Amino acid sequence: MSENPSHSNDLAPSGGEARRKPRVAVVFGGRSSEHAISVVTAGAVLRAIDRTKYDVLPIGITTDGRWALTADEPDRMAIADRKLPSVADLAESAEGGVVLPVDPANREVVYSEPGSVPKALGEVDVVFPMLHGPYGEDGTLQGLLELSGVPYVGSGVLASAVGQDKEYMKRVFTSFGLPVGPYVTIRPREWEQDPSAARKKIVDFAGEHGWPLFVKPARAGSSIGITKVDDLSGLDEAIAEAQRHDPKILVESLLRGREIECGVLEFEDGPRASVPAEIPPVSAHDFYDFEAKYIDSATGLVPAPLTDEQTAEVRRLAVEAFDAASCEGLVRADFFLTEDGEFVINEINTMPGFTPISMYPRMWQETGVGYPELVDRLIQAALRRSTGLR
Repeated sequence: MSENPSHSNDLAPSGGEARRKPRVAVVFGGRSSEHAISVVTAGAVLRAIDRTKYDVLPIGITTDGRWALTADEPDRMAIADRKLPSVADLAESAEGGVVLPVDPANREVVYSEPGSVPKALGEVDVVFPMLHGPYGEDGTLQGLLELSGVPYVGSGVLASAVGQDKEYMKRVFTSFGLPVGPYVTIRPREWEQDPSAARKKIVDFAGEHGWPLFVKPARAGSSIGITKVDDLSGLDEAIAEAQRHDPKILVESLLRGREIECGVLEFEDGPRASVPAEIPPVSAHDFYDFEAKYIDSATGLVPAPLTDEQTAEVRRLAVEAFDAASCEGLVRADFFLTEDGEFVINEINTMPGFTPISMYPRMWQETGVGYPELVDRLIQAALRRSTGLR
């Protein structure tokens, strides 16, 4: 099933004039619990970028926040024998650091090591931020790039922050009339000052919507820190696990139905939705958790076995969610198709998993946009945009 969207090359030289290749800094890793998945994702992107068209500068952020110059070796950035990769294993120096200037008039990246003269690495034309979770996907890195005046792939500060915080994401969707499932939020102060009252709030929620519940960090991804809780006895342990990743937690009721995903990609004429995919139940896991996604490589069905009407509806809702959160570049929108036949949006990911076997690229492959073209389109969209309020 292919729709073959047209593709234009905005940066191709014209009239036979030589032109410097745009320089793409692929930034990955980071301080969040999704560090390893970011490294895996970046490896796939580095492998796919057309080196005849772009110069590439790989920059890894270690788990303690150091920006490191890394080897441009995608094969070392994959999960091997169930071992997760890290920036520390790829960094060219254990102490050297990369500095991005906070000056819109100067895009030159500098590398320095203790006791050595800083070395200019050249100008960067666009950043491809392959970071997941806090300190990267949540608007913090996007704010730094806005200050630096460097264009970047993906959503801006507001949309990135909304997309990371599941509570406010749901509030935005509700305000735009998009259907969301029942949830309750426990903020850090509530739990610290009166855990009994916070626990009762969750129990009352379960009394209204039933068990099981899903307890999750409000600002994390890749299904990290999520626990399915069948009754009150497992609640405190689930809260502690979620709070290891974020002091604010979200508690959701079980929505019985099918898990449907849909990709949104920004084209020259606006956002379009891909064919949807379905995540079937994973027999070895209670739900589609981190191990099912990345270690056991559970795969979805692309395209999802839906009726034409259902396909059209979920694609419409995916674009509406993209617009509601003021997103740019790309989004993966995740839905439940309930037993009543209604699509309920669960969340959006403003920088979804991006390996060739990840759902977002697979959906676009089926829609007619292959992986290298997908990477190219995102870089081109970023180059067309200027930084600043948007």
